[in-house]
Amino acid sequence: MHGEQFIPIVMFLVIGIIWVSYIFYRSKEKQMMIEKGLSYEQMVELLRTKRDPYLLLKLGVLTLFVGLGLGAGFLFSNWTGYEEWIPFCIITMTGLGFVGAFLLTRKLKNGNGN
Repeated sequence: MHGEQFIPIVMFLVIGIIWVSYIFYRSKEKQMMIEKGLSYEQMVELLRTKRDPYLLLKLGVLTLFVGLGLGAGFLFSNWTGYEEWIPFCIITMTGLGFVGAFLLTRKLKNGNGN
């Protein structure tokens, strides 16, 4: 067998293991809450996930910077002939995207955009 045939098998095994582990530990968590004597309302309140209202904004800024890094990497690669520019620009711009998304989110949370 060649290595290419193992990739889908391993991928589905890993995804299956992660999924089964998630279900197992979530039920284990609920079981521990029941043993502690929590009511249904208390369990719902504890299990309710806090949603980040700025998640899509963060992902958009990050995607924009990854795209800019990819474009800049290919541009520098064509100018200089070195392909090392591509991963360098992608990683650098992704880091700048994380910083930019953090600063933008902090500004919106603190001053509501003012």
